[in-house]
Amino acid sequence: MTRAWIANLCLLLVAFVWGSTFIIVQKAVQTLPPLAFNAVRFLGATFLFVIIMMMIYRRRKYNWSRKLLLHGSLLGCWLFGAYALQTIGLLHTTTTNTGFITGISVVLVPFAMLLFMRQHLSWSTWAAAVIAFIGLYLLTFNGGVLTFNKGDLLVFFCAICFALQIALTGKYAPVYDTLPLVIVQLGTVGVLSAVFSLLTESLGSPAALWTSLTNSDVLVALAVSIGLSTAFAFWAQTWSQRYTSATRVAIIYATEPVFAAITGVTFANETLGIWAIVGCALIFGGMILAEIRWKSKKSTLSA
Repeated sequence: MTRAWIANLCLLLVAFVWGSTFIIVQKAVQTLPPLAFNAVRFLGATFLFVIIMMMIYRRRKYNWSRKLLLHGSLLGCWLFGAYALQTIGLLHTTTTNTGFITGISVVLVPFAMLLFMRQHLSWSTWAAAVIAFIGLYLLTFNGGVLTFNKGDLLVFFCAICFALQIALTGKYAPVYDTLPLVIVQLGTVGVLSAVFSLLTESLGSPAALWTSLTNSDVLVALAVSIGLSTAFAFWAQTWSQRYTSATRVAIIYATEPVFAAITGVTFANETLGIWAIVGCALIFGGMILAEIRWKSKKSTLSA
């Protein structure tokens, strides 16, 4: 199995983790405000990686270059912007609209790749992105109609931030060691989340905040988020983008709501209509189309 296929499988696992843990996180942020939750989540993941890095580099000192700090912080700023805008947007729009508009990043990433890396994409890649996008619409609205409101613009900017973070990760991941780049990125998100949480969210007294932090739902969500959906997820994304394209990352990430829907059906007694099922099939179809084209291209080159 080639590294590219391993990378794609890792990204699919990330989408599965994000989709299957959505219910857990959604329940936790009803107790602990979202930005405060993200501050603990991302700072916790950063601390975890610092410990791992100290073990790996215990016999030599790692060179934290200015470019690494700058580019890692830039990735962190875009990632923080995505989470923050999504959180604020949810206050003014529906969860359904938020899920779909965030998924617009599937078709924004190819444009970002053209902008930052002058990378011209094949017709099949564009087709795969569009098919996944249509599938996302059908899954989200189940044959219904999208109606816009004032929060949707904020979520659209969230989608832009996600697209830029994915595209720039594709640019910087091959340049730097994965672990240091991830540490700087996640640390930036954690610090910015903590600052804006203190400025914008009502956290209550220290005793009330501690009560929220030690709530069983919050503890479970943090345990899952710090280790799996943050530390592993963004390490996997950064490592994987050494071997696969940013557009393919976006297409694979489009499966996240599919896994969220499966989780909802399995554990929350939700139901999927026929259009939602068709949407799931189109999303997976788009992902497979991208992989088949890539395989044939590689085969031609190797021949």
